[in-house]
Parts: sequence; structure tokens; C-alpha cells
Amino acid sequence: MICPSNTVHDSDTHDVPRISTGSDGLDDILGGGFDANRMYLYEGRPGTGKTTIALQFLLKGVQDGESVLYISLSETRRELKVVARRHGWSLEGVEIFELVPPETTLDPERELTVFHPAEMELSETTNLIFNEVERINPTRVVLDSLSELRLLAQNSLRYRRQVLALKHFFTDRNCTVVLLDDLSSSQDDLQLHSIAHGVVMLEQLAIDYGAERRRLRVIKMRGIRFRGGFHDFTIEKGGLRIFPRLIAAEHHKPFAGDFTSSGNAKLDQLLGGGLERGTNALLIGAAGVGKSSLALTYAIAAAERDEHAVLFAFDEGRGTVEARARTLGLPLERYLASGRIRFQQIDPAELSPGEFAANVRNSVEEDDARVVVIDSLNGYLNAMPDERFLILQMHELLTFLAQQGVLTILILAQHGLVGPMDTPLDISYLSDAVIMLRYFEFGGTVRRALSVVKKRSGNHEHTIREFRLSSSGITLGPPLKEFRGIFSGNPHYSGTEVPEG
Repeated sequence: MICPSNTVHDSDTHDVPRISTGSDGLDDILGGGFDANRMYLYEGRPGTGKTTIALQFLLKGVQDGESVLYISLSETRRELKVVARRHGWSLEGVEIFELVPPETTLDPERELTVFHPAEMELSETTNLIFNEVERINPTRVVLDSLSELRLLAQNSLRYRRQVLALKHFFTDRNCTVVLLDDLSSSQDDLQLHSIAHGVVMLEQLAIDYGAERRRLRVIKMRGIRFRGGFHDFTIEKGGLRIFPRLIAAEHHKPFAGDFTSSGNAKLDQLLGGGLERGTNALLIGAAGVGKSSLALTYAIAAAERDEHAVLFAFDEGRGTVEARARTLGLPLERYLASGRIRFQQIDPAELSPGEFAANVRNSVEEDDARVVVIDSLNGYLNAMPDERFLILQMHELLTFLAQQGVLTILILAQHGLVGPMDTPLDISYLSDAVIMLRYFEFGGTVRRALSVVKKRSGNHEHTIREFRLSSSGITLGPPLKEFRGIFSGNPHYSGTEVPEG
């Protein structure tokens, strides 16, 4: 996605080098990083990760052999070192210029570079900053934070003038500046947005249940094409891990759309030869009817072809899935041990949708997964704040997988066991194939029926067949021609012979 307001004029940008922000995810969103020798703004409430990503920016400079400076008006050197230590970083090579007193001392012999902003005029503060920059001559500078300058300025006009003075000072220097703002003012500071070359907003959202969610958005970036919208991120040991929003149109890969076997000849026949690569199939039915078992057969068949498959489980643990596979005689544990099949347990209360999409993408691009199973969409729905967003993100994810030639198996559990059923989410119109599984009762026993109700990419049987789960796996019986009303939950048998149980 390209923001129309960020049209790049080649004559203006060819002479401006790009530098890394220190975050692979943000570099990806910006198409390569910042323009060098410009001023940028990171804004967000306390706790959103501004200091962490700013330190990543400086540490990247140290790694590249640059001189870097952290100007702190709000945090002490000790606090910064604690942050760095918990991320496994060393601040060696990062010059730290404090404008706050150390917590533990009022010793008059403390360094002369330690001041308190409230004790001096704003102009004196900026002059101290200018002097330190001239002394060190850094190529990367972080100023944390503008809220202190705003308090010293006392009015918006004076504050704007001081920020402009900072910008004009750095304009003549070979220096890229990142300003931090904790949004402590009562109103959004749009004047600051107009001064900065680029603005990145970081947010922390509290949801009703589960861990907080963090996301960022590039509000403005002059002359740089960037991926718009919100991008989920987490704060982990090692810094911010940003998950750029998936845009399927950016990912195309040539592939042959041949049939992908399930390992069951009768099921492949029911599907008109099988499911094609680059398509997705929705398995829908009541809880326990056999959807996950059916999906397992596709993963096992892929492993037997020496392909890689991955199972994302929202509802069940690995032990439960392995036990089911043993009951069906499926060699799941062997392929899990060999790495042909990867099982990933997903906790929707802890994992953001953006992180899940990034996990799926990595499975395909790095592990070369050819079959992806998502079990189930009900659990995935719980990770989303709004059903509309689930549909949009699922559309993008399925399009990406299709363009990579991946067979995707989606599982959706209906509410209820027999009779009329309710579906919590209508995603059938996004599916290339829909396989419906139902319970039905006959002769005092509960049986299972299966039918292909949709297949976009070719012909398929329109019959309803009974299927069974046993130690021999999944077996399909002949068409249930003498039954009516199986999918309505009220079957009627018009035959003369009693079907075998």
C-alpha cells in the first residue's frame, strides 16, 4: 500500500542516503529506513516502547561505527543502563548526556554536564544541548523527551520556536535526529508534526481479557513510500519486534496448481481429484465430528511427500493432537520429530493477529511450508476485537497463501451437535472449497456424514457419504442415497436394508 500523499520525487531523493532505524520491522514498513540527516518524531504514551526503539536506533549506529548521542531530559543514565541490560545490550559506544541529576546524590562534585531543566531557562537548556552536540559531533542523536522542553517553554509559540531552533541547528550537521514525545500535553501537537520530517506513533491498548496489545503507525514520512495502517508489535528481550501489516499484493511466487492428495483415495475422488495447490478448504461442522482428524490427514500426506506442513492450534494442545493421531493410526509423532510437520500452539489471549500473520508468513517463506492448517477459526476470532477485521485480515492472509502455492486447511466449529446449527462466522465466501461434516442418528447410533458443498476450481461429487474414524484412519462409505434430511439433523431412511453400523 502506498500513501498517495507520500509521492517520491526522484530529483529530491536520489542524493539522500537511507539508514536503518535499528528495527527490521520498521525498516520494512519504510521500505529501507530513514532518510539520513533528517529529524524524526516517535510519539506515544508512557510504556509504549519509545525509549527502547530509540536505543535500537543508536545501537545500530554504534554497530556501523558511528558516533551516537542520547540526550536525556527525563531518564537518568542508571535507568537507561537498566533498560539496556534487560534487553541484553551494552551501551558502550553510546554517549549519554544527562540533563537530570543522578538519583542518589546531591554531591557538589558531580559532573558539570548534569543539570536539572527546571533550574534553568529554556534557552540555556538548548544551548547546553548544542554545545554537547558540537563537542561529540554525532551522526545519530536521540532527544528524550520533548515534554520537558514543552514545560520549560510554558507556551506553544515559544516551544515551537525552540524546536525550530533545534531543527535549524541540526540541518547544517551530518546528523539524523530522533525526538521522543510522551504526549503529556492535553492536545495533539500538530505543529510538531509539521516540523518533523517523519512521525511514528506508538500505542498500547488494554483489552477486556489477556495481555495488552501494542501497535504503531507511520503518520507522516516526507518523500518516503511507506506501508500505511497499524502494525502490531511486541516488546521482547532484544527490543521491539514489529510485524508489518501483511499486504498480499506484494508477494507473488510462480507455482504449479497440481492436485494435493489427502492420502485417502475415496476422499480425493469425492473432491474431483483432490484439492489444488494455491487454494483453501474450509472444514465446517460440530465439535468432535472429525474436522481436525481430516485436516491431520492432509498434513501427514504432505510429510509423506517430503513436504513441510505446519499446524496452528488455537484450541488443543500438542498432547491431545498426538493422542488423536495415535488412535487413528497416523504417524504424526514421527513427522513432528523429523521436522516435516511443525505444531505451534497459539494462545489467542496473548498473541496479536499481526504476530500470527507474521508466524504464518515465516512458515511459508523460511520453512517452505506447503500445507498450512489453522485449527480453528473460532479461536482466531477470539484474538480479534471485531469480526469485520477478522474477515479483512483473513482475506489478506488467504490471498498471500494462495499466491505462494500453499494448500490451506481452515477449521470452523458450528454451535450445537445435532439439528439446526449456528455458525459464529461466515467465511465460506472466502473459501475455494467447503467440506461439511455432520452427525446423524440411525438405529440408535450416532454416525458421521461428509459432503463437498463447494469447490471453485473444478468438479466434485455432490453425494453425501458416511465416514468413520478408526485405528485404520478415515474411511468413506458409499453415497447415502436412501437418506433424506441428514444435514438438517432430521434424517429419514427410505431403504429396505439396515445400513451397517
